[in-house]
Amino acid sequence: QVQLVESGGGLVQTGGSLRLSCVASGRTFSSSVMGWFRQNPGKEREFVAAITWNGGTIYYADSVKGRFTISRDNVKNTVYLQMNSLKPEDTAVYYCAGRTITSTTGITRAGGYGYWGQGTQVTVSS
Repeated sequence: QVQLVESGGGLVQTGGSLRLSCVASGRTFSSSVMGWFRQNPGKEREFVAAITWNGGTIYYADSVKGRFTISRDNVKNTVYLQMNSLKPEDTAVYYCAGRTITSTTGITRAGGYGYWGQGTQVTVSS
């Protein structure tokens, strides 16, 4: 069992930065694939980034490549999403997700994850 708690969201101006954190409980964190997704009302949950258990493989959505960086600290049971050069279209509720499946199959799909945090709001003003 893995429980996830996100923090770090807020209101920022266009071009600004935010760093999201997701603290996980449970002994399986260090072997879990972790991801970040985002969602706006009435829309499907959208893949943002994912990282394998040792950080050896990282995936990004095309819309955030070059601006967002995902990382993890397995000692602190924490995964991060550093978001730079934020745009109004980045506004959404951001969710941390985890899965104990170690393969990368389905890593960019919300349905591929079994554990979710409560979400943190990110709002980018123009």
